Amino acid sequence: MKRCIIALFLLLATPVFAQPQSAPEIPYRSVPDFLKLPAGIYLEAPVGVAVDSKGDIYVASRSKHPIMEFGPDGTYMRSIGDGLTSFDSPHSIRIDAHGNLWYVDVAANLIIEFSPQGSLLRVLGRKSDAWQARYGPSSLHPAWMFDGPTDLAFGPSGGIFVTDGYGNSRVAEFDEKGNYLKSWGARGTGPGQLHTPHSVVTDSKGLVYVADRGNKRIQVFDGQGNFVKEWKLPDPAALCITPGPNQVIYSADGFGGRFYKLGLNGKILGQFGAFGKGLGQFMWVHGIACPSENVVYAAEEVNYRVQKLILNPAPGRAIPSHD
Repeated sequence: MKRCIIALFLLLATPVFAQPQSAPEIPYRSVPDFLKLPAGIYLEAPVGVAVDSKGDIYVASRSKHPIMEFGPDGTYMRSIGDGLTSFDSPHSIRIDAHGNLWYVDVAANLIIEFSPQGSLLRVLGRKSDAWQARYGPSSLHPAWMFDGPTDLAFGPSGGIFVTDGYGNSRVAEFDEKGNYLKSWGARGTGPGQLHTPHSVVTDSKGLVYVADRGNKRIQVFDGQGNFVKEWKLPDPAALCITPGPNQVIYSADGFGGRFYKLGLNGKILGQFGAFGKGLGQFMWVHGIACPSENVVYAAEEVNYRVQKLILNPAPGRAIPSHD
């Protein structure tokens, strides 16, 4: 009897969410040899990927060329930021509604905005000097500074939401001019608390979706930072959201090589992917982009590549066996 009571208590205390096993498998194929690099340029540990309105693809990688741009067909176009000492450890890359490029550096505690032409426009945060780390007073670390930022997203009115993930475990909010407004979240496991928030997206209504990676869930907040709901998922390392009007979210299981397609109500609409090094397999997916519901780009930190994935491919097109 005692065991039954305990089991019932655990059942009632467990958040209700769709089990990934119950979601249908989405057929997909990976485009072979999609990104075409010139001789002497290498894609080393890609951690972020973004696609602009023209279909150009931007990749953030931990290499001598921290930001690389490719055409829609995968042809290499240029690199951005070569030699900039602020590039310590790229973590993600995003594109705003104006086509500007935003680069997040987790080690330098910086977010840098570039124009479409590659000019440096704005910097959020501050890279700490060695003497400050050793001798500086706490006043040198105000709320607008970061401690291990991981990602950012843009609200409908241009506001900026930063997952300040590794040190602070919070979301920091800035206005469209880059002025710090406030933050929410603190390290913990309760509703609204965060443990290594690793990725963030916003929908057309202004809701903020945070990949609370350490707690294996996605938390949803309104535009003022109030907790709305949570969805449990395996290792949500990276998120992307499709353009409107019928938006869906993709979440990448960084360690498991799986992807989950979610409606904005949290229902898992489908899943796909397999762990491994072959075409159509994945290891340590760190960044994803989804310019449409049936196209997903996956940046694999361990496999040193970015795959272009076609979901629900036309009949007769080869689909990887994923063996």
